[in-house]
Amino acid sequence: MKKAQIIIDKYFLTGKVDKRIFGSFIEQLGRAVYQGIYQEGSPLSDEQGFRRDTLELVRELQVPIVRYPGGNFVSGFKWEDSVGPKELRPARPELAWGVIENNHFGLDEFVDWAKKADTDIMMAVNLGTRGPEEARNLLEYCNFKGGTYYSDMRKANGHAEPHNIKTWCLGNEMDGPWQMGHKTAYEYGRTAAETSRIMKMLDPEIETVACGSSNLMMPTFGDWEYTVLDECYDLVDYMSLHQYYGNAADDTPDFLANSKGMDDFISGVVSICDAVRAKKHGKKRINLSFDEWNVWYHSNAADEKLEKWGQAPHQLEDIYNFEDALLVGSMLITLLRHADRVKMACLAQLVNVIAPIMTSDTGAWRQTIFYPYMYTSIFGRGTVLNTQVLAPVYDSRNYCDVSYLDSVCVWNEEKDTLTIFAVNKSLEEDLEVSCDLRQFEGYQVQEHIVLTNDDMKAVNTEADPEKVVPVKSAASRIDGGKLSTVLGKHSWNMIRLAK
Repeated sequence: MKKAQIIIDKYFLTGKVDKRIFGSFIEQLGRAVYQGIYQEGSPLSDEQGFRRDTLELVRELQVPIVRYPGGNFVSGFKWEDSVGPKELRPARPELAWGVIENNHFGLDEFVDWAKKADTDIMMAVNLGTRGPEEARNLLEYCNFKGGTYYSDMRKANGHAEPHNIKTWCLGNEMDGPWQMGHKTAYEYGRTAAETSRIMKMLDPEIETVACGSSNLMMPTFGDWEYTVLDECYDLVDYMSLHQYYGNAADDTPDFLANSKGMDDFISGVVSICDAVRAKKHGKKRINLSFDEWNVWYHSNAADEKLEKWGQAPHQLEDIYNFEDALLVGSMLITLLRHADRVKMACLAQLVNVIAPIMTSDTGAWRQTIFYPYMYTSIFGRGTVLNTQVLAPVYDSRNYCDVSYLDSVCVWNEEKDTLTIFAVNKSLEEDLEVSCDLRQFEGYQVQEHIVLTNDDMKAVNTEADPEKVVPVKSAASRIDGGKLSTVLGKHSWNMIRLAK
């Protein structure tokens, strides 16, 4: 059996967890909205057409913030089409995903849904086919109390009080040639700077997110971030990161090693942000919003066969297996390990579209990735300890020196709890792990939750929704202030300790 050690010190801290690191994402795409969170006339929906079963699962995840309405969709979005009486809202061809958008679900509906889901909103503005003026008008509609054209429009549409949305994305993936209105780094940086400046003149309390590269492999990565921030550093608050991972080659060790790639990606963007800060002698620090991340590849072949100009097709509907849940667990650990700089993150997406929750006309169920997301969201709040891992390593097809053990420790001093999240990536061997916890006198193991399965490709379905579910383990114990445990081969683990 391989052996590993987790080393922590209660005085060596990475940073406090911003709860928004456990955010998610809803785009007007596929069945994320229609049949996902909203289905008029369904016996499963409430009086506003919101799916009650979906709402229950979203609340179970304790999602603190949801990004909306895109994504690629936002770069052609006319927000005015999505408010007011539904019978007067225009249906339009939606160019990003090749469908017809009827706008029956829009901005005000999403605000109402978010309240029922107990979540805040990260709103995106269209900087593709539109610009600073339309963004300012949207902010006025959402946040101005009244007595102006757009705030009074909101009131006339049945929302007397402001929506009070405080987090705003300045466009989406504007470096991508697939994006409507995509721009050079300089063009986008200037537009982002002026949009953020004008919006903050209207509401100084908002925070804005500038677009980073669409993914790590973009040929302009690095240059894009530096140039954009060189133009807008003093006017924005966050830089975004997007990255998805897949296993089309069916190489599980390399697939699970992608958490190392994510870690390197974050470190690289942090370095660029700090380089611009140094150049400008900046007083503030730009933090990160990893507002699109997940596994995404299962649905690619099916999506190539879709006919265009339908409504709410089965699009980007990845059916997640057990190994996907392992990587999602590792990616959550990676985000927490960077809690000093990653302040927001969005698992993309929330329902039906590359999502932890799936629906049909007869119900909703949890995909495999639901469980590491849920447990980390609930118990990963507090202060991240600078977690050092000593473990055996391996080389994969794309990575070198990959640790078999991903782990992070989160200390909630207020509640006197310590939570250890850990993934054993070995496909053949259990891992014997120790951790000296004598600084946490009186702490005892409360529970050890394990997600594992003999079949790496096992999935949850509506007919068999509990094929992959977490179980309790008795493998962890404390003796003389030292924790010892065994993490089973290919397993995700959460060990909770408390006084």
